[in-house]
Amino acid sequence: MSVTQLLEIHSRCSGVEIDSRKVKPGNLFVALKGEQADGNKFAQKALDAGAIAALVDDPALKDQPGMVWAEDALAALQQLATAYRKTFSFPVLALTGSNGKTTTKELLYAALSTKYRTYATKGNYNNHIGVPLTLLSVPKDAEFAIIEMGANHQGEIAMLSEIARPEYGFITNIGKAHLEGFGGLAGVKKGKSELYRFLMANSGTIFFNNANEVLEDVVAGYDKVIRFGIGTADGFSGEILPGDFARIKVGDTEIASSLVGSFNGQNILAALCIGDHFWCSLEAMASAIAAYLPDNNRSQWLEHNGNHYISDAYNANPSSMSAAIAHFASMPVQPKVLIIGDMMELGEDAEAEHAAILQQALRSDFQRIITVGTFFGAARGASPDHFDTTEALLEHIQEHPLQQQYILLKGSRKMGLERLLG
Repeated sequence: MSVTQLLEIHSRCSGVEIDSRKVKPGNLFVALKGEQADGNKFAQKALDAGAIAALVDDPALKDQPGMVWAEDALAALQQLATAYRKTFSFPVLALTGSNGKTTTKELLYAALSTKYRTYATKGNYNNHIGVPLTLLSVPKDAEFAIIEMGANHQGEIAMLSEIARPEYGFITNIGKAHLEGFGGLAGVKKGKSELYRFLMANSGTIFFNNANEVLEDVVAGYDKVIRFGIGTADGFSGEILPGDFARIKVGDTEIASSLVGSFNGQNILAALCIGDHFWCSLEAMASAIAAYLPDNNRSQWLEHNGNHYISDAYNANPSSMSAAIAHFASMPVQPKVLIIGDMMELGEDAEAEHAAILQQALRSDFQRIITVGTFFGAARGASPDHFDTTEALLEHIQEHPLQQQYILLKGSRKMGLERLLG
């Protein structure tokens, strides 16, 4: 099956689906092999549910009615996505980084949507499967596409860039995320900067936060760099205003948000700079960002059972954990309870990084510190309250409920600390 033939099928389908349980009439089903299941075994089920075709790579299905065979279904999906992306006549911007990718994507979506029909990555569809599915979901009448890219090893961003072919790109920051897969902080820089290197090799435009000094050598000498920063004299500039929620000021315009943490001011400024480059009104963007409500346990302010929660439990690494703790410590509220869970994929740095975070927490003015997970269990020195699992903490809180507290929840996705919210 050629890419041209796949494009023709895609032009007739109502969407692309990889889960046979979610297939709707008119979908194209792609049978992918995973750790738990082989999509080829569910291809007929997808056709029975109304799929117009099933893209498979099992030779036994090659000549079956409704089956479209390829040697590698995943590779065919990626090739189809690239071919479809080449039909776009509107800007495609990719973003990556150690922290703030999804929040920046949502802020950028809000800003650009004030002027353009904008499509952005849904959820965390940001890997070698999610990026192709995102591209294939972009409607034909879109005027702007925002593609989030995630990675935990070298070469992944380069591969995703080849699939998405962005003309614009932004790296939020370089931090201590996925240290194990990248091979240390220098490896994180190398892996994430693959986006900028792709843009430089293809005459693309780079958006650059002047605070990311570690990336200066990557873009040195390249002339298509749009700069911004806090209090910078070089490029689009703003200042961060004090407060529990992120607020910034650009010129005479104040931009408020419902995002907890002044560190989110950098993400807001990034969205405004990019929107400004594409002729969006600052006033319109300010209104859109003020109306944006974070969800999915990313910098959320929630009330639950008489407690005030900052739920930032979607994910964590040493950089984002440190920033969240510092902001929580600065908030003029009491009593404050810090609940932090293990940070994953740190490899040989895990013990030292968990110990450093714990020491930062112990130096802060928290009424109570609760740690969860085996890494924090091994690191605890001053013996704060500790639970090996989130389930154990849940049982404890059911018997000894927290009442009238200000609580920060922060931990890696695997810890599932948001379960404390019911």
